[in-house]
Amino acid sequence: MRVGLFVTCLVDLMRPSIGFAALKLLDRPGVEVVVPDRQTCCGQPAYNSGDRDDAIALARKFVEEFEGFDHVVAPSGSCSGMVRTHYAELLSGDPAWKSRAERLGARTWELTQFLVDVLKVDFVPGRFDGTVTYHDSCAGLREMGVKGQPRALLGKVSGLSLAEMAECETCCGFGGTFSVKFGDISARLADDKCRHVEASGADAVVLGDLGCMLNIEGRLRRRGHASTQVLHIAEVLAGERP
Repeated sequence: MRVGLFVTCLVDLMRPSIGFAALKLLDRPGVEVVVPDRQTCCGQPAYNSGDRDDAIALARKFVEEFEGFDHVVAPSGSCSGMVRTHYAELLSGDPAWKSRAERLGARTWELTQFLVDVLKVDFVPGRFDGTVTYHDSCAGLREMGVKGQPRALLGKVSGLSLAEMAECETCCGFGGTFSVKFGDISARLADDKCRHVEASGADAVVLGDLGCMLNIEGRLRRRGHASTQVLHIAEVLAGERP
């Protein structure tokens, strides 16, 4: 099985440890993981901003770079959701490209979804001595159907206990360009999320999208809350925390 790992531009630029953790988790017997060295962005920021020309160009680039793999995996529900949910519509003006996008979308997975639903892993190497709470990032939950998979995997981490926060499925306020366009609303949502994280009493909040991580961690620190760690689930599962 050949798997193309889409690292995502945000992980590459802001927290490469997530990409290395994903590689470690995907390193299983019978799985050949390839990281295409020309990969850049899935086009989501342009798409969300209404820049369809650039979004289409990036979508075509992504399809060309990844359609040769049996599966495509990303440590991001929003990027995998962009490919699976939006590429076919974005490229609908050209039937050939639309068909290629549909075929690729059917083979595109969020990381924990792939580990549980495709590889059916029964072991993860990470250890975490403490309690975590989990935030369900919007795109992963609503576009990719990621809910039980991360929790099932966290249950396999030695030493870890899960304490569910209130409103774990409610948006953290990031939403990509939403946080720029609607700053006041975004800040209110982030404050609500931080209160739920704090009330959970967890040592760390864990989630599957770096954009949400940056938003939640930034707001926690501005609120004067320095003790709670903010970790990507790949880092916890792989035991590769920064």
